[in-house]
Amino acid sequence: MGYTYKDAGVDIQAGNEAVERIKPAVASTRRSGVMGGLGGFGGLFSLDLKKYPDPVLVSGTDGVGTKLRLAFDLDKHDTIGQDAVAMCVNDILVQGAEPLFFLDYLAVGKLTPSKVASIVEGVAEGCRQAGCALLGGETAEMPGFYDEEEYDIAGFAVGAVNRDKIIDGSGIREGDILLGLESSGLHSNGFSLVRKVFEANSLNKEVPELGKSLGEALLIPTRIYVKSILDLLAKVPIQGMVHVTGGGLTENIPRVLPQGLGVEIDSTSWKIPEIFKLIQQNGQVEEAEMFKTFNMGIGFILIVHPGDEERTREILLSQQENHIRIGRVIGGQGVKYI
Repeated sequence: MGYTYKDAGVDIQAGNEAVERIKPAVASTRRSGVMGGLGGFGGLFSLDLKKYPDPVLVSGTDGVGTKLRLAFDLDKHDTIGQDAVAMCVNDILVQGAEPLFFLDYLAVGKLTPSKVASIVEGVAEGCRQAGCALLGGETAEMPGFYDEEEYDIAGFAVGAVNRDKIIDGSGIREGDILLGLESSGLHSNGFSLVRKVFEANSLNKEVPELGKSLGEALLIPTRIYVKSILDLLAKVPIQGMVHVTGGGLTENIPRVLPQGLGVEIDSTSWKIPEIFKLIQQNGQVEEAEMFKTFNMGIGFILIVHPGDEERTREILLSQQENHIRIGRVIGGQGVKYI
């Protein structure tokens, strides 16, 4: 007998088993607009034109980056999927879009159904938090391309916003207020530097300042801000929003500012989480580099007119959304720290 696909390292039966295992997770994300079920060649979604009479579709794609290496080292795979979802849905949220659906792409060296199910459950949890459907995806077994214990995950989200509700930063003006929402930790950025600072064998060590092991602190999944922000957008005008991803506060805030405007950030206005202090101390990382690489405890930023600040903060408090006034818009360009 000649070679089979399984001899070459691709186990179709294991793939079928993985699909059966993830069906409940996928079903748990079903929402209005979803048509059909898992297993088709394409996912179907019907846009509600009563809710969106003048719709603009907003899409975003991302992966998890080298945070995956920590998941491999710790053999923990149930949260990394949430990171993949969060990086996409938080991005499209910045422009005022409601995430409608998400599709993932998972490439593995060896398809282990239980591991795939664990990863996809994390994706489903992210979708549930964002209120979007896990509409479909692809799991590719790629022997010889990835080591047997390795994988990569990426995905994309599609959302909708009515044309007159798009938030593009054009209404931002000098004197506007920046409100920062707490992050859950590093989210999914800066891990190449983290891995340079910490040895892999230190991940399981308990760190008293963190109240958990270093690895547990680093793998905390990215926060998803969708539900609280969509509720806020329905009640108060927001001029601009920032998802603090790669590039930290220094690089991300200017992305939403009109020409001729910058921001002044009071970096003493919030308590920097201990995990960032550990990275800075252990790696002797300059403060400017920290703010240009990490979120430093602020994962999402709202920019509001001064007259809307009080109402915005009242709503955030009612949602139990911890936030801090971190700065203001000034003339000039870039980010100035005081």
